[in-house]
Amino acid sequence: MNPGSSIALLCLPCGGASAAMYERWRLRTPRWLQVVPIELPGRGARTTEPFSTDFDALVEQLCVEHARVLEEPYALFGHSMGGLLAYGMAERLHRRRRTLPVMLFTSASPGPSTDCWRFTGRDNDDALIRDLRHFGGAPEEVFACPEMLRAALDALAADYVVCNSFQHRGPARLPVPLRVLAGRDDEIELQQLAVWREETVASFALHWFNGGHFYLRAQESALLRLIENELGSSLRAPKENTEAPSPALPV
Repeated sequence: MNPGSSIALLCLPCGGASAAMYERWRLRTPRWLQVVPIELPGRGARTTEPFSTDFDALVEQLCVEHARVLEEPYALFGHSMGGLLAYGMAERLHRRRRTLPVMLFTSASPGPSTDCWRFTGRDNDDALIRDLRHFGGAPEEVFACPEMLRAALDALAADYVVCNSFQHRGPARLPVPLRVLAGRDDEIELQQLAVWREETVASFALHWFNGGHFYLRAQESALLRLIENELGSSLRAPKENTEAPSPALPV
């Protein structure tokens, strides 16, 4: 690592969650890696704000709110819906010819060209609760507290609306290294992850972890170690030729 080198890691939460899911990371990463948990409107410290309902408008808002950080060396990480938002930010910044991330990490997130981002029949509490339990996205204390459960359901319902508004414009061909992370026991299929390769003209790799959709809880140490190694290498290495073809998909 060069003296004085540092990088910000902007972390986007999954559907129904808040920035709190990344707070522990701040205590478990080296000083050169500055974890920046991103709070979405309507939750956490932003509970007084209305939920977002449009994907492009939310991406625009996030890019504006974090404009200062996006001018310095940074990377993007997003879990599930957060992966789609991280991609949306990178794609928008690329179109606007702004500073791009040194790397994009998508976690437990199907590719943007798949039909996985269309959520129907989730317009009632029973369906939302089933999703929370099925994917393991909320601890039991949430279900035991009416106020916490109401907040989680409202956030998840709003995030489904955001995902339903997403429109894939075709492969983004981002000149950004892309790392796709996934749990071996997740329901997301290999091909739904492999299509991420179409979105970059830089390097690509798919990394597997033991666990399901929320593998990142039990595998936090291994995940952070991988992120640190990838970003540490990117800061030490000379700038790659981003127009080179992506390497073969490791499986």
